[in-house]
Amino acid sequence: MRFTLRQLQVFVAVAQHESVSRAAQSLALSQSATSTSLTELERQSDCQLFDRAGKRLALNALGRQLLPEAVALIDQAREIERLLGGKSGYGSLHVGATLTVGNYLATLLIGSFMQHHPECRVKLQVHNTAHVVQQVAHYELDLGLIEGDCQHPDIEVQPWVEDELVVFCAPQHPLAQRGSASLEELTHEAWILREQGSGTRLTFDQAMRHHPRNLNIRLELEHTEAIKRAVESGLGIGCISRLALRDAFRRGSLMPVETPELDLRRQFYFIWHKQKYQTAAMREFLEQCRALTTGVSRSDQIVLPPIV
Repeated sequence: MRFTLRQLQVFVAVAQHESVSRAAQSLALSQSATSTSLTELERQSDCQLFDRAGKRLALNALGRQLLPEAVALIDQAREIERLLGGKSGYGSLHVGATLTVGNYLATLLIGSFMQHHPECRVKLQVHNTAHVVQQVAHYELDLGLIEGDCQHPDIEVQPWVEDELVVFCAPQHPLAQRGSASLEELTHEAWILREQGSGTRLTFDQAMRHHPRNLNIRLELEHTEAIKRAVESGLGIGCISRLALRDAFRRGSLMPVETPELDLRRQFYFIWHKQKYQTAAMREFLEQCRALTTGVSRSDQIVLPPIV
């Protein structure tokens, strides 16, 4: 073979960062060593893998074709290296999750996974759906757990478990006594909502799309906990996942407001790159996630594993 695994590793890093200097930092190599490795790979193969525009390097057609093969080969090489080193466990797992999934499910799932596989190096990144999809598409994440829509042509999308948003208010709010509200009544309330572009806000806006009147949106916040605190303070009513509210509902610090005229159901999904090599850690983690939701019809019914 005219190439080395190190050269392929450098190629993948440059493809992901679109910069030799940033790739060098991620690999803990000097910039000159990184540049030399990439140059040698192209010279030995008599081909060009990037279009160069100043300091930015963008994959050309051949580079885009090579990237998934190189990522898969490196992943398999790491597993072989562990086996040759006498390590039968899992190497690493890099998961991305959207905010609701990440804050209320993924952290405990990963904690349980690490209890069973303490040798595995696990990373969790929590971002909005668009960011997680982008990272999966660029092979920066092994897999994603998302609550929004994904139409990326290179990404495999599999349904996981159904979720449902719910309108809620403070215990002292007039709607708390009634426990339900019509669309007409909701238009007279002040709202505390997630920001535009979030999966939660998209589901809410789709549910309200046939209602012609504008809502009084007092605040738009990026975090569900901030929305819960604002609603508890009496600033307005909100609408987020039942999963994020179930402890508050049990305590009575917040109250659900049922809205029969609104369809606030949505789906949680698994996503990964279609050409991504599925490591043993990926397969085990996906199996654990599916096992957790066996027989469960909605996310707030999940019995979460205890972390000790």
